[in-house]
Amino acid sequence: MSKHAPLIPAGEDDITPETPVKGTRRGVPTAVQAKRKPRLASVPLLRIFVPPEALAPAITGEESMPAGDVPAVAVVPLARAADVSPFELPGSRLRVSAGSASRGWYAPTISGAPTTTRQAEILNTGIIGAPTSFRGVVNGRDNLSSTSISHDAPTAYNQQPRELTSPNVLILGTVGAGKSSFTKTVMVIRPLLLNKHRAVVFDKKDQGGVGEYTAVVQRMGGTHLLFNPDGSGTRLNLLDPEIVRGTGLRGQGALVNAVARIVRDDTPSSVWERKATRYALQLAFQSFEDGRVPTPSDLLPFLGRVPSDKELSKKAADRFHQAGLTIQYALDDLLEDFAGTFDGETSKDVDLSQKLTTFDVSQLPDDGPAVPTVMAIGNMWLMGRLRQERGFITNVVYEEGWHMIGGPSSRLVKSNQKLSRSLGISNVFVMHKGTDIPPDSPGYTVVQEAQTIYAYRQDRDEDARWVTQTFNFAPDTQEVLMNLRPGNCVFKFGSNPETHMQHIRSQWEAEVTDTDEAMEAGASAA
Repeated sequence: MSKHAPLIPAGEDDITPETPVKGTRRGVPTAVQAKRKPRLASVPLLRIFVPPEALAPAITGEESMPAGDVPAVAVVPLARAADVSPFELPGSRLRVSAGSASRGWYAPTISGAPTTTRQAEILNTGIIGAPTSFRGVVNGRDNLSSTSISHDAPTAYNQQPRELTSPNVLILGTVGAGKSSFTKTVMVIRPLLLNKHRAVVFDKKDQGGVGEYTAVVQRMGGTHLLFNPDGSGTRLNLLDPEIVRGTGLRGQGALVNAVARIVRDDTPSSVWERKATRYALQLAFQSFEDGRVPTPSDLLPFLGRVPSDKELSKKAADRFHQAGLTIQYALDDLLEDFAGTFDGETSKDVDLSQKLTTFDVSQLPDDGPAVPTVMAIGNMWLMGRLRQERGFITNVVYEEGWHMIGGPSSRLVKSNQKLSRSLGISNVFVMHKGTDIPPDSPGYTVVQEAQTIYAYRQDRDEDARWVTQTFNFAPDTQEVLMNLRPGNCVFKFGSNPETHMQHIRSQWEAEVTDTDEAMEAGASAA
């Protein structure tokens, strides 16, 4: 006898699903809820269109009950599907004809294993979606889902609604972690393929007597501006007219005081010094209104002059004079050491006519005021130039970005944040570690406002802790940061959770962005 309760014949259509039909199990009367079979079930050729569950025997849940547990007389409640656990059901064929099923018709004959929704999640890879949209440029691959990560800070900032509140980008990592090759590929090469995108790079790392971005300029086409300590290279005028056009006399005065602060080992300018600088600039620009462009040497004689219309006391006039001389002496020291770099009109090849422009400061001394001064003047020059060429998105990459956000120039960056966004500038700061930035520096605010973070390996525990706390990473990310392999980073944008990403390059990109060719050449020669 079958283990299952007897079924209702297919022809008795007058029986409803609610009609209990008595049966027996081990000689004990039972009540089984009858199932109404479809009419097609009685037609041999059409039975294949009947769902398998309609042909399955009714299940009461008593099939596995031991004989000793069955009472002499029992009235069993009507069986329902919810009364029987799926783990107690016997496997059933998914199709009537095993031969047809083996040839691929309708469904396989293999019985599925009972499971739960939680267990079956891993079988559906669709639930592991990409952490980003398709907009922007490809950054790399998500190590969790193996999906592509695409992101471009200006593109995300310009979305409606905005995905970011700031287009600035911060890239951190120890030497050899892969941040340089990533910056060249994702922040320079790939964005140049987008419409109305260009890049300006302050190139600090020496590679064979020139900056490491020189190969990128040669392959992509662009302008390479080389600054030499002997003055034989490119020159930037501290008083270039583009600076006044961009930020006015206030911005020009802030730049002069920032350069003086760089020369004086981060000694800030006093109120008197700022007033004396502003007055000297007014006199200098008035003197050259109808002639050539003034230069720093032209400004020096005006520093220390006292306004005659202010009716200052003798003591105040003397203090005003001394304040101007202090700035004069600072600028004079700079021009004595780097006259060919800063004393004179800006070189004609300093232009944004190409989609890629590099300010190569790799040959300037690591210590001293030259590198941060070029970055400061270049930043303000860009502000003025971009006012005349609106409509472009410009990635401005600062290699060794500490000079801009950790040093005296941080006030310039902070004060020009709003203007930078309106001009389509996305500042990209590349540096080794964030602990170099003083917490009370204006640059620290710039870091906190950055909405796109790429954190490569951090060797020291305090550096990894700084990244985790500053950008609100999950606590366990601190250990991840200290064990990242080269080419891998922790990526975060906006309020989205961080993602473990691997940077992927094509063979051509790897050749162009290689920064270890000197080491490899030495190894092959050995």
